[in-house]
Amino acid sequence: MSFAGFSMQLKSYTASIYCPLFNARSQRKGKPSIPIFPQCVKQMAAAAAAPVEARTSFGFNNLMETFTVNVQRAENRPLNVPLVAPFTIASSRLEMVENVAIRIELSNGCVGWGEAPILPFVTAEDQPTAMAKAKEACELLQQRPPTTLRSAMMQISEVLPGHEFASVRAGVEMALIDAVANSINIPLWRLFGGVSDSITTDITIPITSASNAAKLASKYREQGFKTLKLKVGKDLKADIEVLQCIRMVHPECEFILDANEGYGTEEAIQVLAKLYELGVTPTLFEQPVHRDNWEGLGQVSRIARDKFGISVAADESCRSLTDVKRIVEEDLADVINIKLAKVGVLGAIEIIEVARASGLTLMIGGMVETRLAMGFSGHLAAGLGCFKYIDLDTPLLLSEDPVHGGYEVSGAVYKFTNARGHGGFLHWDNIA
Repeated sequence: MSFAGFSMQLKSYTASIYCPLFNARSQRKGKPSIPIFPQCVKQMAAAAAAPVEARTSFGFNNLMETFTVNVQRAENRPLNVPLVAPFTIASSRLEMVENVAIRIELSNGCVGWGEAPILPFVTAEDQPTAMAKAKEACELLQQRPPTTLRSAMMQISEVLPGHEFASVRAGVEMALIDAVANSINIPLWRLFGGVSDSITTDITIPITSASNAAKLASKYREQGFKTLKLKVGKDLKADIEVLQCIRMVHPECEFILDANEGYGTEEAIQVLAKLYELGVTPTLFEQPVHRDNWEGLGQVSRIARDKFGISVAADESCRSLTDVKRIVEEDLADVINIKLAKVGVLGAIEIIEVARASGLTLMIGGMVETRLAMGFSGHLAAGLGCFKYIDLDTPLLLSEDPVHGGYEVSGAVYKFTNARGHGGFLHWDNIA
């Protein structure tokens, strides 16, 4: 399809937003530039003059309404990747990543990539269920007539509703958005606001022996990680021993405690008291109690904040916009952890807007993912620039990297290039 033919897919308003991109692209091809619509300069100037909060979603929100999606091919395959070592948290143990990869090709030839992460007892789907639902969504996209990106997203939400299929919904949404970003020749971090082109992540130490935790902490210190996320919640005494050993080899590190629902209310408070006695203050205490223990979450949060000066984050307790509103109204946590696999891409953006307006601090995390899903979350975090805590480390825990291209890694820092879309891709024929 010629560039002129492709440009007809966009309504004039979208073309006006991206006219500098279109002009530059057409000139590189040696073709006459696409005319700049009369309102272009005014709209771009207004966007540049707007406050950061208004600018962050300017391009994406308008693209949702104006870009016409015509899916030529959509398919999914298992994405199985071994881990360097088993990944153990309070609620589950993972020996190998068994996710679902999604590839969507538009009629203009542009391809988008997505990934549905599967973490037993955390995501609602297992891999067979995710494969079946992803196939259903892909067939729907191929059969439906051309429509706006928002309309396509809404149809996907109907097929993959709520938390039950949130991980698959996120993967399909990622692929659609990536394909569209490729179509307009813009990197995702710019599409989401362009606040930054890099992020700095923590790195996770799973539940393990004190000696092994110390070895990992020493290694991560040498690699430049300044924030460690420690999985706790199975054995209170062992957790304290691990923390003490880590402090000995990486005394300057900040650390996040993540109990993954593992403690009871009183146990969680005991942990905070014991750490206080030891002179150790975590920067964050994540999901100390069971997801449905709202009273306990609120009690731990108040004591942590008022007595020890520690913020508490809701992760498993934050699986919908309704959950976020409850957390705000009842003052149950100071921080919420946004994960695309819990709420989907559109659900995450909606929650982010509500949380920012309510004064909640934001964290972004993921399941155990490759650089496909983690990269998408990273682009979102960099583009919006509103996350205090960034926990996007799990590709570093894999023994293989199936993703080609994508963001550049330097220790704890991820650098996003100007490559269009996500910037990364899979060799589809090599996927199981």
